[in-house]
Amino acid sequence: MPMVPDSLPGPDANYSSGNDYVVEFLGYRFSFGTADFQGRVVAAAVKLGVVESSELDDDETDDLVMLAAQGVIEEPQSRLGRYLVRNWERVSLVDGESLVYWLRKLIFRGAWLDHQVKRGALEVVWDEDDAEFAYQHPGGGGRPLLELAPVPSWHELQFRP
Repeated sequence: MPMVPDSLPGPDANYSSGNDYVVEFLGYRFSFGTADFQGRVVAAAVKLGVVESSELDDDETDDLVMLAAQGVIEEPQSRLGRYLVRNWERVSLVDGESLVYWLRKLIFRGAWLDHQVKRGALEVVWDEDDAEFAYQHPGGGGRPLLELAPVPSWHELQFRP
């Protein structure tokens, strides 16, 4: 199965849901509305295991957004933010993988996939075997064609309030 590419050239590659956050990553320039960006940041943090669930308060969300957008939390507003700042030496890299890089990669991966669905280049299908949604080329039938690359885990260092 082909992997979802990290970058693709072309004018259709850029995603936009607003202009509150404009971020460049791996040659892409994506712009996000606040709610879209916040949702993607929180979803990425959950997928990586930084937090257990997406049920975060506004200050926790703001701290994660600052980390993803700026690469650092300058003045933490929440217990989560203080935890990340206090434990940054342990949390910033896991097995050589950067937390900031992976937050951004998952934000962009999700936006890229959503953009491809909107363009009609991919469709979302239910994968019975894995009991989750997956992506395939339109009219592909059968097994989904795209397999998402695995992500590193921060579960052992997860923030637990």
